[in-house]
Amino acid sequence: MPIGTLITNFIIMRIKLFVMMAGCMACLCGNAQKQAPGLDVYFAQPSGQTMSPDGEGFVHRWLLLEPISKPNRSNTVFTDTYLKAAFDTVYFKGQFTDVPKDGQKVKVGEETLQWHALDSKLYNVKLFRFATGLEKQMYGVLFWAVTVINCSEEIKNVRLAVGSNSASMWWLNGEKTLLLSGDRRMVRDDAVSQRVTLKKGKNILRGAVINGPGMSDFCVRFIDEKGQPVKNYSVSFK
Repeated sequence: MPIGTLITNFIIMRIKLFVMMAGCMACLCGNAQKQAPGLDVYFAQPSGQTMSPDGEGFVHRWLLLEPISKPNRSNTVFTDTYLKAAFDTVYFKGQFTDVPKDGQKVKVGEETLQWHALDSKLYNVKLFRFATGLEKQMYGVLFWAVTVINCSEEIKNVRLAVGSNSASMWWLNGEKTLLLSGDRRMVRDDAVSQRVTLKKGKNILRGAVINGPGMSDFCVRFIDEKGQPVKNYSVSFK
């Protein structure tokens, strides 16, 4: 067979192989999108004005803001210095002061993002699934979460215990309370704050979780001086 024919046949075979592989990849991507679980797999619409923490003290009721785009190709950049700058940046009005309402919208740069009042079905709040369930950006993002801790009496000497994927910062009643830095997986009680006091009445707990590539989530509870969960409070959206 002439060398020219061999070369032509070789090129044709490579083109067919490329087309076949492209088709397979498109099929896989399409199936992945179709198989992405809906929001209701991991979250429930709230019922009742208040909710108790679960049996292990974890908080399930949260106001979650649709993800803010914060591109990072790697989580190795999440040093204390980087995170403090990222978390201190004001992205939207009322970021550090307001308790948002369900459905409220805020302007972040050129984007308009919405707050969602949800009850997590799991002890860890699946932010990645929150994003995919709303068909929003899930990588290279910054999430904001707010909840209200209602105490019938003052509770002293408790600690905020958090696990997050990846880094996060937490504020209690407007005060910076806990920073989880570095590239980390979500582990319950991965970081614990100094002793804090939950005042009688409403306590505003606010968190920000940042991630580059990876499955974002977090879990939060309060523990006493013996490391036991604190559960004598209720959780609400206002």
